[in-house]
Amino acid sequence: MTVRRRLPPPSALRAGAAALAMAGAMAWAGAAPRVPTDDNEVVESLPSVADWSREARAMRRELQQRPTDAAVAIGAATRYLELARSQGDARYAGHAMGALSHWAAAAPGDTPPPVLVMRAGIAQFLHDFDGAQALLKAALARQPSNAQAWITLATVLRVRGRYGESDAACHALGRVGPALYGLACIAENAGLRGNHDEARGTFKELLQDPRLQAREQAGTRQWLLTSLAETEELAGRPAEAEDAYRRALQAERSGYLLLAYSDYLQRAGRPEEIPALLRNEARSDAVLLRLAIASRGLEGPRTDAAELRARFGAAAERPGTTAVHAREEAMFALDVDGNARRALELARLNVQLQREPVDLLLFARAAVAAKDEPARAEVGALVRQIGLRDARVDALL
Repeated sequence: MTVRRRLPPPSALRAGAAALAMAGAMAWAGAAPRVPTDDNEVVESLPSVADWSREARAMRRELQQRPTDAAVAIGAATRYLELARSQGDARYAGHAMGALSHWAAAAPGDTPPPVLVMRAGIAQFLHDFDGAQALLKAALARQPSNAQAWITLATVLRVRGRYGESDAACHALGRVGPALYGLACIAENAGLRGNHDEARGTFKELLQDPRLQAREQAGTRQWLLTSLAETEELAGRPAEAEDAYRRALQAERSGYLLLAYSDYLQRAGRPEEIPALLRNEARSDAVLLRLAIASRGLEGPRTDAAELRARFGAAAERPGTTAVHAREEAMFALDVDGNARRALELARLNVQLQREPVDLLLFARAAVAAKDEPARAEVGALVRQIGLRDARVDALL
């Protein structure tokens, strides 16, 4: 699945749903096995099986004993969704839905708002943006002070390129939640619209708050620095972007940040730095994709590309998944296989679902690589319609 736009650490908003957006991935059952070529090669670092087994058993026990307790169900669903994101295994998202099964057949009016917000977070992870919006609006109709619902709604709308509606959700967040998150939410949209100085100034001012220097605020500090780095990339200031990315990594590493910085390194012509950066990450589709792209100019076997191609093949056998994985498949077609026409087809499909800067940049790159002038004009029209100002896209149009 696609790298989802990240949200601030959920603890900061005292929410039940885990909201730090990271790279998702399709379930990889049926993919070709990966055989190490060296006995010393680390295939993957996993949490302690014993520790997770104990935690899973405890969660199941508690759910069985208190199936109607929303706090218990949300706690279990949150943990499963965190695992889905961190391990790149969408099956955990199914477990998260299972934890909320008591309300599966209930109407929104009969479901606790925090459960609706948790279900929206799962829907967002699974690319069901319409479903996520409907759940969030139902929750907010009954609990308009739910800060997690507002910031998740603002993010979903932003991902879809609906900045005006996202602004409204950001303002609502500012009225009910910590001021920092409302201001940062507005700043992200400002940066996307091309108001880079405004966005940069807000992020830097927020980062000056001495309270953010505490260890427990590392996640919030990293979120703001990552947002600043992305704003600098939109503004066409790569050196400043790298400085912000590096500071974010010093604050706290996250899957979203590592992938964003990997993409930056690839664009900067430094693919040799990517394998070490991602060495300890779970082999999700998003991670494998970056490794496969980086390996094109590096020595060694192309096992990452072969494994990812097998996963895409397995996913193609499941109906209704093409659009969900279109971004990753388009990147693979363009940057690994060199098939510009196929990449353009997938990139066009992808922007029907999501319209983050990475999606428009991919669409533009594919149009240029395919030497398709009508497609370039199509990208330009879509960028203007959304209101996105991205120096990287502008340079291609």
